[in-house]
Parts: sequence; structure tokens; C-alpha cells
Amino acid sequence: MFTGIVEEVGIVVESAEGTLLIRAPEVTSDAHLGDSIAINGVDLTVAELEGDTFFANLMPETYRRSNLGELKAGDAVNLERSVRPNDRLSGHIVRGVVEGMGQLHSFTPEGEAIIGRFLAPPELLRHMVVKGPICIDGISLTIIAKDEESFSVSLVQYTQDNTNLHTREPGDNINLETDIMARYVEQYVRELLPGGPK
Repeated sequence: MFTGIVEEVGIVVESAEGTLLIRAPEVTSDAHLGDSIAINGVDLTVAELEGDTFFANLMPETYRRSNLGELKAGDAVNLERSVRPNDRLSGHIVRGVVEGMGQLHSFTPEGEAIIGRFLAPPELLRHMVVKGPICIDGISLTIIAKDEESFSVSLVQYTQDNTNLHTREPGDNINLETDIMARYVEQYVRELLPGGPK
């Protein structure tokens, strides 16, 4: 489990079929083999450690659902170690299980903040509510607006300075994980409705 509070922006050293090698001095400082680290919001397992780099394996399903297959050497990635039982839950409950991708539509300055608008498929938009949580590339954010094809978030200065979102361009794919509570409620209610699965 994660919180969506990015600890470090790491750098891709190598991206090959089914593997990623990431340089990340902070998250590797106390990492062990088998630990979970979220890379752009995708929960991956540390398979090898060497100095300030770690190596992770990727499954075909990860490539289908996320933007990790687009990564190349030199790209910046958002990193977060998994939550420990005594940690504060500063963001929201994030599983590190990306449901699908959206696209960056635009960034619009608003005072010290930046409003990010993202296009998303209907099956993900239905689990989003204004003032509810969303995880974008592993970043816990709050939805401030939503329409039939997109949602918007406000990026405070800290988020601008401490994540990889500032490197994104309109049209770039972003990883999305909606609120797990909304998904559970929807499934439960659907099963209770007449004609629903039993």
C-alpha cells in the first residue's frame, strides 16, 4: 500500500523488455530485495540492488495498463516506498495497481498553482468525484472539476517542484488509479441490483 506522496524523482538508467533499472539514492537507502516501490504509481518489486540503483521486472499486464513501456533512459519517474504500519497516511490509500491511462490535456497557471486537465476514459471517470482523490503517475491529488471526458486537479508549488509532472507535455500518457473505495461500493451495489451477478 502507498499514500501517493512522492518521495523521490528517480532517473531511468535502462529500460528493456520486461525490465527497468532506476537510479534513486533516497529510496534505495534502506531498500531490500523483495520490497515494493511504486514507479509512476505502479507497484513493482525490487529484484536487484546495486549502489543507488534498483532493478524491477515488468509483466505484460503492466505494459497494457500503464505508461511504463514508454520509458527510456534519462526519463524522470515518481517513486514511493510502500507504507509501514507506523507511517502517517498523508495522501490517500493507493494500491499501486494502475487501472489505465489518461492523457495530459493542458496546464493552466492559476496564481502560484497550476491547473492540470487530464482526459480519461469513461470507465475511470465514473469512479471520480469532485473533491475526491485521484492518483496520477503515483501522485495523490484532489479532483477540483470533472466533465464527460476529463477531470482537473490543482498542483501546488510543492507538487510542481517534487514530482515529474513538470516534464509532461500535452498528449503525454499518464497512469491513473481511482479511489478503491468507490470501486468497491460500485461492485457491491451492482451485485445487489436485480439481475446483478450473484
